[in-house]
Amino acid sequence: MLKFELMASMMCADYRNLEKEVKELDQGGIDSFHIDIMDGRYVPNYAMSLNDMACIRSLTKKPLDVHLMVEHPNNTIEIFIKSLNKGDTIYIHPEAEYHPSTTLQKIINAGLTPGIAINPGTSVETVYEMLRIVKKVLVMAVNPGNAGQMFMPYVGTKIEKLLSFHNEMKYDVYWDGACSLDKIQKFAPKGLKGFVLGTTLLFGQKENASYGEIIQKIRSSIHTET
Repeated sequence: MLKFELMASMMCADYRNLEKEVKELDQGGIDSFHIDIMDGRYVPNYAMSLNDMACIRSLTKKPLDVHLMVEHPNNTIEIFIKSLNKGDTIYIHPEAEYHPSTTLQKIINAGLTPGIAINPGTSVETVYEMLRIVKKVLVMAVNPGNAGQMFMPYVGTKIEKLLSFHNEMKYDVYWDGACSLDKIQKFAPKGLKGFVLGTTLLFGQKENASYGEIIQKIRSSIHTET
């Protein structure tokens, strides 16, 4: 059976029942919890907070994937590191920092997994050297900042370019934004390691099925197709 990870985009969760959401997702077979932190400057929106992240960290033993959409993450990276466990991931946007490798080194030194997030308008060539030190590359299929945006079709070409040399540099590639079933069916067999699930496939779908049923349906669908 084809193996790939499914991550829950927690900015899309029902915050009236956050503990219930985390436990149902955990029991339903989600692989990790994706935490979007936005500062209102790097992206034109505010999203999850340090307290939200710490709360979710306390409710599950599964990994957290923390996506920092903030200006100059090097200035505040320690406060995020302190609230996470070894094995958790922190992604930064290279454009948001003067010297992104310095921030990535702090993540590595803390025993966390270093990652970069690549915007639709960011070329692979501009981050090529950083690919040698990160373990994860989060490819944004939409412009960051809000859920429910339109897919940027040229992102597929970028993903294929990243996959062409990811074995050499030892990083994994992940999809974030506008993640529909057809995208998973197309790119999971090509070698994408995981997919961030938001409103398109996971949240807002519970009227007809539980999170466990939704997650199992996604996995079974890819197995059937491949």
